[in-house]
Amino acid sequence: MSQPFPDLSSADRDRIIEMAWEDRTPFDAIELQFGLKEKAVIKLMRREMKASSFRMWRKRVTGRNTKHRQQRDFEAGRFRSANQKGS
Repeated sequence: MSQPFPDLSSADRDRIIEMAWEDRTPFDAIELQFGLKEKAVIKLMRREMKASSFRMWRKRVTGRNTKHRQQRDFEAGRFRSANQKGS
C-alpha cells in the first residue's frame, strides 16, 4: 500500500497539522508553503489524528472565515512569520 503523502517529512506533517489547528492560518498559506490544497490537508488531518480530535477540529474550522482567505475581512497588518515562504 502506498503512502498518501510520501514526499512530506515527519517535521513537515507536524507543521501542517500545527498550521491547520491555528485559527488565523488560512488553508491558502498551507498550500503556498507545502503545496497541499484544503482537501489534502483534511485527508492528512484525518489520517494523523485520533478520530475524536479530527471531529473536534472539523467542527471548529468548518465555515470559519479566518481559514479561507477570500472570506476574511482583514488582510492588512496580518502577522507573517519570517520562517514562512514568501516573506
